[in-house]
Amino acid sequence: MAECNHDCSSCGQSCSERTEPQDFRIAAHPMSHIKKVIGVVSGKGGVGKSLVTSMLAVEAQRRNLKAAILDADVTGPSIPKAFGITQKAQSTGEWLLPAVSKLGIKIMSVNLLLEDERQPVVWRGPVIAGVVKQFYSEVIWDDVDYMFVDMPPGTGDVPLTVFQSLPLDGIIVVASPQELVEMIVEKAINMAGLMNIPILGLIENMSWFECPDCGKRHELFGVSHIDEIAEKFGAKVLAKLPFDPELSKLTDKGLIELYETRAMEPAAEAVFGI
Repeated sequence: MAECNHDCSSCGQSCSERTEPQDFRIAAHPMSHIKKVIGVVSGKGGVGKSLVTSMLAVEAQRRNLKAAILDADVTGPSIPKAFGITQKAQSTGEWLLPAVSKLGIKIMSVNLLLEDERQPVVWRGPVIAGVVKQFYSEVIWDDVDYMFVDMPPGTGDVPLTVFQSLPLDGIIVVASPQELVEMIVEKAINMAGLMNIPILGLIENMSWFECPDCGKRHELFGVSHIDEIAEKFGAKVLAKLPFDPELSKLTDKGLIELYETRAMEPAAEAVFGI
């Protein structure tokens, strides 16, 4: 028998010391009332996960829902930049208060705490995981209908912490059309399955590009396989988002809340209907 690591949740052995699985979920701050928590994940970086997170929050706010973003991508925070937020997070002396975007979206990110947002966050995994939990439990979020958690890519410490510690109502997997995507998506879906987290669906980013001259659609990464992948895992394709220079321009200027696209409507209807 292998040496006991005292983590019964990951052990298949039966022994006298075995205990029932523990519930590691933490509570939000007593002055926070959060109805739904949605994780936005990806198997690899660079697929537009933070953009999708931001766009979902904007869609919620436009539907008169109170939205919030917990930026759990601690070493690569980009949410404040997309919303043009430069002010630091405020404090009551004991608890933190989120920054608020122009439309009223509440945001907490490590970049709102650093003296210089250009400095790298060189922290070990357990420290980063602790910060993410603090963002949920030690921030006064007030009333939130939908909180979106922008997670770092992969299946490391932070995604595991979010899956175990936050009361997730489901996750959205963001992918791009490359051939490699099936294996990457499978890793994210399998991790969610191990943690008993519902998969709300898949969103394919950079799915196509429309030529401004001829109006023809071009699949820059080749033919999409997202529908086949979704069918394989019993998941839904919530949206296929195009390359759009307008989105890049507005995001660089911190004006993502001005961006409008009908491509997000199916995803919004699916998410806000849970």
